[in-house]
Amino acid sequence: DLIADLKYELTGKFERLIVSLMRPPAYGDAKEIKDAISGVGTDEKCLIEILASRTNQEIHDLVAAYKDAYERDLEADIVGDTSGHFKKMLVVLLQGAREEDDVVSEDLVQQDAKDLLEAGELKWGTDEAQFIYILGRRSRQHLRLVFDEYLKIAGKPIERSIRGELSGDFEKLMLAVVKCIRSTAEYFAERLYKAMKGLGTRDNTLIRIMVSRSEIDMLDIREVFRTKYEKSLYNMIKEDTSGEYKKALLKLCGGDDDAAGEFFPEAAQVAYRMWELSAVKVELRGTVQPAGDFNDDGDAQVLRKAMKGLGTDEGAIIEVVTKRSNAQRQQILKAYKAHYGRDLMADLKSELSGSLAKLILGLMLTPAQYDAKQLRKAVEGAGTDESVLIEIMATRNNQEIRAINEAYQEAYHKSLEDDLSSDTSGHFKRILVSLALGNRDEGPENLTQAHEDAKKLADVSSNDSSDSLETRFLSILCTRSYPHLRRVFQEFIKMTNHDVEHAIKKRMSGDVRDAFVAIVRSVKNKPAFFADKLYKSMKGAGTDERTLTRIMISRSEIDLFNIRGEFIDLFDKSLHHMIEKDTSGDYRKALLVLCGGED
Repeated sequence: DLIADLKYELTGKFERLIVSLMRPPAYGDAKEIKDAISGVGTDEKCLIEILASRTNQEIHDLVAAYKDAYERDLEADIVGDTSGHFKKMLVVLLQGAREEDDVVSEDLVQQDAKDLLEAGELKWGTDEAQFIYILGRRSRQHLRLVFDEYLKIAGKPIERSIRGELSGDFEKLMLAVVKCIRSTAEYFAERLYKAMKGLGTRDNTLIRIMVSRSEIDMLDIREVFRTKYEKSLYNMIKEDTSGEYKKALLKLCGGDDDAAGEFFPEAAQVAYRMWELSAVKVELRGTVQPAGDFNDDGDAQVLRKAMKGLGTDEGAIIEVVTKRSNAQRQQILKAYKAHYGRDLMADLKSELSGSLAKLILGLMLTPAQYDAKQLRKAVEGAGTDESVLIEIMATRNNQEIRAINEAYQEAYHKSLEDDLSSDTSGHFKRILVSLALGNRDEGPENLTQAHEDAKKLADVSSNDSSDSLETRFLSILCTRSYPHLRRVFQEFIKMTNHDVEHAIKKRMSGDVRDAFVAIVRSVKNKPAFFADKLYKSMKGAGTDERTLTRIMISRSEIDLFNIRGEFIDLFDKSLHHMIEKDTSGDYRKALLVLCGGED
């Protein structure tokens, strides 16, 4: 018996991998599920991964293989080992009865989206049965359209509603089903990344996916992996594993995409879907609203009392400053001056220190004054903080840019454009100066023009130095309206099978690349862009408090609520939780008030 001999000769993870490869797929799945429900406790993640991702035929083969190998009924074993709505959904998936008709009824799409909304967001409590029926039975093509329709009518993706309405293993199962409907390759890319990121490796998950997908969609998974995580699956396996086990996994992986530079259709489809989703109008919401019972003189008195005499009442200052809109804070400044003949900013500066002082003083400036100050800090002294220049200039709209220019001139008696020009050079300078004009088109998309623009961006053959690649990208990315650019990016994907961000990273470098990528991400999904920057400011050792403070201040009245939603979607943890874990003292207290709630 070859498998018996292999088990005898090999050991550990390498043995598990090789023996798994020797089993037919259905018997491999059957063994994984048997192991998941045997003994004390249940490996729910394994059950979710297999049953949420397999086709009808694969489910039927799995049920038959389980019966053949263990002389037991799979459904009965799962029913005996799980409970509640989680159990009900697993049983539905075990039937392998998902509709497979590619013909989609538009009326039914709209009805299902409406039913899901009414079963969750619009209902006191949640009608879980409706979620189970629609997500467990409808065809993949139908459900993709339902998810798009849901986004339009609910103003949020179905995933966010599932997180808000469901809980526990049932929530995780439904999210896995949605992810697999959208893109099975993207689902497995995410599972592989989580299996290897951080300390330790989840080898069972890594082995199971590398074995089960190696003959199905591993090339697609690889490219989605690189697109999402900006590193190749090959390199992550190489860094995270060792010995013969590593050697075998790398053979299954099949190649290093960082070296190859190819782009596969599945990744293009994932990117295209992301662009389409970004084009749906979602209401932007801040977390700081104007106080209803506002009294500027009363607030001025509270602040004076908090700073008068020995010691400072930081809690009172936080309570007032973080719970008033910026317009209300400007009124408090005037009331304080009128009542006490003192400069509130000077008093706050003398009473507070460190990170809390930077946060409170930043909140007391107008948005344009605050951005102007951050830009000035980025260009003055030795060295330039290009990342701050990129973040602000790439994400502000025309009105905000013009207000920044005025505030900059008033505060520093020189033009922002002159400072940017003298402190930067080359194409990077041209990008910043173009953005600083605040003259971006504000009209709707023009399909004919979008096709021409996409062609221009895709053209790598031009030898005319006056029409360099950077010049062409600048002329389009820095001047066209956001709705138009979204259409350009969709046309680019259709034309090249590449995402425009992927093309920028492949063909450019340094600050020019970073600036264009920031513009693209801002156009695609500005809250997601800021969620990513917030996550990077807190992950790993140490905290980048400058970035954390800057984004929390500048987005608190614009889209911080949306940023919170994107944060939990992207990183499976809440912004509130990460701030709580990564900061301390009164600085943390003030940030959490701005954050506005735990998701």
